[in-house]
Formats: sequence, C-alpha cells, structure tokens
Amino acid sequence: MTPPLPESPPVPWRFNIRSVWRLGLLSLIGFWGLIEFAFQSRHRRTVRGRAEWLGTTCRRCLNLLNVRVRQEGTVPSEVILTPNHVGYLDVLVLSAISPFVFVSKAEVKSWPLFGWLASLAGTLFIQRKNKSDLIRVGEQLKSVWGARVNPVVFLEGTSTDGTGVRPFRPGLLEPLVQMNASAVPVTLKYRVPDDYDVRIDLAWWGTMPLLPHLMRMIGMPWVEVTVKIGAPVAGFEDRKSLAAALESVVQNELAA
Repeated sequence: MTPPLPESPPVPWRFNIRSVWRLGLLSLIGFWGLIEFAFQSRHRRTVRGRAEWLGTTCRRCLNLLNVRVRQEGTVPSEVILTPNHVGYLDVLVLSAISPFVFVSKAEVKSWPLFGWLASLAGTLFIQRKNKSDLIRVGEQLKSVWGARVNPVVFLEGTSTDGTGVRPFRPGLLEPLVQMNASAVPVTLKYRVPDDYDVRIDLAWWGTMPLLPHLMRMIGMPWVEVTVKIGAPVAGFEDRKSLAAALESVVQNELAA
C-alpha cells in the first residue's frame, strides 16, 4: 500500500501587486479561452482540437506568469507519457509543448471550475479502484492515438513536493503491456527565485489549501522548468515491472 503523504507546511496568504493583477488577467485569459471554445466549429471539437485549444490557453497563461519552459528530448507518437507530478502547474507546462490528453482521477471532474475545464479539454476520467474502468480507459487510449495525440498520466496518483517520486501505480499500464505499446518517462524540474521555495511556493501537495497557494505561486517574478523527455520504455511482461522501470528513470533524473 502506498504510504499517505505527510502533512504539508502551512501556506499563509502572501499578497503583492503582481499576484493581484495576474489573477485578474488569468481570469480574462480563461474567459477568452471559453469564448474561443464556444465558437469553435463542431469538427474542431475533436480529441486533437480540444488538446490544441488547451495548449493555446496554457501558453498564454505561462507567458503571463513568466514561466520559462525548456524541453529536452522529443515526444514520439503513439506512446503514453508518465511524468512526475509537482502540482497544477504541470498541466499548463506539458500542454504548452504538445497536444496532450490527460488521464485524471474521477474526483477531479466534480471540482468547481477545474473539473469543468478538464472536461472541455477532453480529459479521460478514471475510477482507479474499479478494474473495469481501467479497461474502459485503456480502450480510449487507442482513439487518442488515432487522433495523433498522446495521453499523459500521473502514475504517482497525487502531487508531491518535487524533491522525489512516490511509487508509480501500475494499474493503467496494463493495456500497454497487452498491446506491447511504449511509455515515456518525463521529468519535471522547477527552479524559482532565491527568496522562494519550490516545495512551498510552487509544489502543491499534502494538505495545502488551494487559494493561498495559488496567490503565492502567481506572485513569483519568474519560474523556470526543464521538461526532460526520456526514451520509450516497453517490452515488459507485466505492468508492475513497467511501472518500476518508469519510476526509476524519473527518480534518477530528479536526483541528477
């Protein structure tokens, strides 16, 4: 059984002029993105069309927040990407580099606003404790690849403080083993100004409340993130071995 995350440090409110005006502009970007989606033609509301719409909106948000993304490696086709999970900024960063469809726990669908936006973006929601649901989502992966889009799944099941990796859960990898498809380990490494702390001001984990953390994060002068795309991993006879191999690659990259 995966051990529970420790309680995170308290996150006091930290307001500055930058965080306040950025929050207003982020709201405008989100509103404009919804208008663009509403006026998309029906044939654009495909798997790829939704992923491209998400990527455009995320790039606008990252430009506003002065998040500098450096990509190492290329994304191959017809694979599933398995990054480490540091917080909600991960989705923006990954969406900005390529059209992706995210696989998320079913609970996210009921979150205010975030769940709705995730649904518009074509997110595949999964009930992780339901084995039949794993099979359903596994079948959906084929249609995602058919649309020339790669799925992304955070196998840790939750976000962390960014200093290490929690055990990768193997359940969703079963369809890949059956199809002999490949998974690609992806490592996200963040850097922030010296008077900020990645563990507190950027990573969102444990018991952190969302709104105080959001205000601290968007108030930072800049953020740098390196996205390391690893080599495809395949050829394992069981999902647990595949998950362990992917986890090992990401853990080693974080420690480097």
